[in-house]
Amino acid sequence: MLEIRGITKKFGDILAVDDVSLRIEPGQMVGIIGRSGAGKSTLLRLINRLIDPSAGKISFCGCEITHLRGRELRLWRASCAMIFQQFNLVERMDVLTNVLIGRVAHQGFLSSMVLHFSELDRARAVRALERVDLLPQALQRAGTLSGGQQQRVAIAKALVQNPKILLADEPIASLDPANAARVMETLKAINREDGITVLVNLHTLDTARSYCERIVAMREGKVHFDGAAEELTQARVREIYGTDGLEAEVDERVTSTAIPLSRPRQPARTEAA
Repeated sequence: MLEIRGITKKFGDILAVDDVSLRIEPGQMVGIIGRSGAGKSTLLRLINRLIDPSAGKISFCGCEITHLRGRELRLWRASCAMIFQQFNLVERMDVLTNVLIGRVAHQGFLSSMVLHFSELDRARAVRALERVDLLPQALQRAGTLSGGQQQRVAIAKALVQNPKILLADEPIASLDPANAARVMETLKAINREDGITVLVNLHTLDTARSYCERIVAMREGKVHFDGAAEELTQARVREIYGTDGLEAEVDERVTSTAIPLSRPRQPARTEAA
């Protein structure tokens, strides 16, 4: 279980995350929603320890991770894999090598410097690419892929880290509707089939309701809602987002995503590069 207790993060005079406490049970898929500046991305970076908290503690399965350093911190970041909005790939390298980079935290220093990977690591990377339907592109330069394909490479890269938690920071914000749906379906399949806990930041209310069993809504650094997707009523949405321009914002985002409320679409068999 991931437990966040009173976590706070200040950037100068700005209070980005304000006394947040959450308990995330193993195997949950949690959508974190809120307007830009609500503290969603900062919260994920605190969990992954990309940044240090100003106050509070984070623990996982009883292990305090807030003050980890050195190798223990690298291993935590591997077991708590991060997927970014802008893919975080090396575009000049081929897809397979980008995925293998996910194993760096498990390698020795010299092996990491020369990007030397074992046959077992290569087998892991191949299996990860199969799972995201990108094995035929294994030797293609990452920069030649479409945005949706690059994000699925990033998911494969996260998978080879053998994570217990996947953190996805607005993974579909820069994608078209079809690719957004496919990425969300991939994350949902990993959550369902592997039992990996997934925390995903989303601007889109419709997407959060479609794919996440639990929704955490943030506003001004605080948690304003934490519950099942069906409990997030329009009245609660107004409370979280405020009333000014809410209808236009919600309608625009629902229309732009074209991802259904009831259940995710099946992924297409092919995708243009």
